[in-house]
Amino acid sequence: MDLKELKKIIPYKWKVQTCNDYGFTAVAYIDARDLMDLLDDVVGPENWQTNYSEHKGNLYCKLGIRINDSWVWKEDCGTESFADKEKGEASDALKRAGVQWGIGRFLYSLPIVKMGKEYVSKGNNGKNQPYSPKTGRFLSKDQITELCNAKIKA
Repeated sequence: MDLKELKKIIPYKWKVQTCNDYGFTAVAYIDARDLMDLLDDVVGPENWQTNYSEHKGNLYCKLGIRINDSWVWKEDCGTESFADKEKGEASDALKRAGVQWGIGRFLYSLPIVKMGKEYVSKGNNGKNQPYSPKTGRFLSKDQITELCNAKIKA
């Protein structure tokens, strides 16, 4: 088992961090399932485990990896997501604990992508949303990722 493999670049996506009248910013992230797949591939599914606990209202994830028949644990806490608070908090805690092992650490070297005001329009709810001036439609999550990848490669 080569733990350095946990630091390799894995598939990532982009999500909107802020969206206002001046444009939007997006940050790169990994999916928790991709983190789990990487752990399975590098250390084996039988050699890693998680343990969640709450401390002072914060959800923590301990991520343990068996090394030479001993469990080594690293942990971090998560924050609630906008869509699904509890699930998002658990996923975030797992990904943050993974960073302690080097998983997804490469994301911190990627830039925050900034798109101008032409990439924002008001939705039916009156809130600003990412928008494509080329198609005249709001951007899906996949389209945001495509747009951000193109911007950082330019």
